[in-house]
Amino acid sequence: MHLVPDLHNVQKVPSRDGYGLGLAELGKTNENVIALCCDLTDSTRTSWFSDKFPDRYFQVGVAEQNMMGIGAGLATLGKIPFVSSYAVFSPGRNWDQVRVSVCYSNLNVKIQGAHAGISVGPDGATHQALEDVASLRCLPNMVVLVPADAVQGEKATIAAGNRIGPVYVRFGREKVPVLTTKETPFEIGKADIYKEGEDVAIVAMGIMVHEALMAAEELEKEGIDAMVINCHTVKPIDVKTLADAARKTGAIVTAEEHQVYGGLGGAVAEALSTTHPVPMRYVAVMDRFGESGKPDDLFKKFGLTRHDIIKAAKEAIAAKKKR
Repeated sequence: MHLVPDLHNVQKVPSRDGYGLGLAELGKTNENVIALCCDLTDSTRTSWFSDKFPDRYFQVGVAEQNMMGIGAGLATLGKIPFVSSYAVFSPGRNWDQVRVSVCYSNLNVKIQGAHAGISVGPDGATHQALEDVASLRCLPNMVVLVPADAVQGEKATIAAGNRIGPVYVRFGREKVPVLTTKETPFEIGKADIYKEGEDVAIVAMGIMVHEALMAAEELEKEGIDAMVINCHTVKPIDVKTLADAARKTGAIVTAEEHQVYGGLGGAVAEALSTTHPVPMRYVAVMDRFGESGKPDDLFKKFGLTRHDIIKAAKEAIAAKKKR
């Protein structure tokens, strides 16, 4: 699958860097690409586009609802607007504009949700978007992408720009392990198997993909053969790959830096309930708000580590054996 050769010694880069690179690359090849931001140009890496294409950049101030409306208007004129902000503000604060102005008309607007998840750390609960995937994957016409690292973030941004219709791409703030390479495949709607296995399938998105691979390595030492799937596209979800994994392993664990309700775990459960239902366990934020702290401490407190994935995998396997 063309991952980096040593997953223990990896470069760490914020996934949002991939957005900046991908957006700037799109700007070179398509002059209809437009960028908008709400006073967070450097933080969202939109500045990497605005520095090169100032005539195609709009700073709208702290006005996320207006930004989405402007983006929708530009899309009706044939432009490809990328609207950027922290995920708690966009799509959090402007969900109505996303629903009515963008999705209802199926407009070609791309939404970047930056600084998502509890990895924002000291910013605290008000700035930790843990519901963004749930709130957008329920909207008709919307595509939802959660890249695993910066390299995949660049590919996801470019893929979003080349697809007709609304797309949401989720990014974090902190540096995260770069586990994919330029050669690692990425296709919207296609989940990727990063490790084959027979006993349990771990389905992860975003920062949790690296933790899932580390968990699989530890499980192997105990004689448990775990499959690892990077489900970077939460919608449309890859039903076939998930169903095949369920048939092969008989047990599923999902891992996400998101609320347990409505995110990746819910999407996988929906897919398997009509194809091949098997025992499942969820590694996610368990129906509570985040809090201020160091990212690593928060991941431990909220149960989002490789050790939590290992525990969940053993529980899923045990449930399988009881059936």
